[in-house]
Amino acid sequence: MRIAICPGSFDPVTNGHIDIFERASKLFDVLIVAVFHNPNKQPLFDMAERVELLTLTTKHIPNVRIDSFSGLLNEYAHQQSSNIIVRGLRALSDFEYEFQRALLIKKIDPTLETVFIMTSSEYSFISSSGIKELANFGGSIAGLVPEGVEHRISKRIKKK
Repeated sequence: MRIAICPGSFDPVTNGHIDIFERASKLFDVLIVAVFHNPNKQPLFDMAERVELLTLTTKHIPNVRIDSFSGLLNEYAHQQSSNIIVRGLRALSDFEYEFQRALLIKKIDPTLETVFIMTSSEYSFISSSGIKELANFGGSIAGLVPEGVEHRISKRIKKK
């Protein structure tokens, strides 16, 4: 069984993420979308909320499993019996960053392979940080994130 892990902070999940999940799910028997704790970021949603939003927005993809973890990705991958990491790419700048990360994880654990999937062109400009910035300034995020996520972001921003 080929199990792949697509790790990220997913704060918030965007339509670009969903595009990558849908396409990656066709390549593997199981795709684990794993929310990880990044101590360098101030999230809009806590980890449990991100897991909940991912669960809601990926329920149409039968072989996707949502999980969360903290710590080293290579250790998490082994716990899940996986040796495949899936990373989405939007632009050349993403490639440079992700390429360095892939080489580092390969150095740490030569059994892990990283697979890059290019996002569809209609999502190439979408980023979670861009979504949060747009929402914070009152801009419309309709069509950039799944509907349920759009509602939750608007609700969260209004609370601030």
